[in-house]
Amino acid sequence: MSVARVTEIISSSPKSFDDAMEKGIARANRTLENVTGAWIKSQKLVVVDGKITEYRVNMQVTFVLRD
Repeated sequence: MSVARVTEIISSSPKSFDDAMEKGIARANRTLENVTGAWIKSQKLVVVDGKITEYRVNMQVTFVLRD
């Protein structure tokens, strides 16, 4: 039997949503063991003077707890 936990994180990138997701998962993987998946809850843009300056993703990361 496995038990999983979900934690919510927000990650950002000046490049793209994909880059923000990659950075978020890489960071979560350094802290959490057994990361098995993620759900992108929302995406947000930061706009300054009419230009996109930051891409943000709010994601829920799933990881399996060990005995």
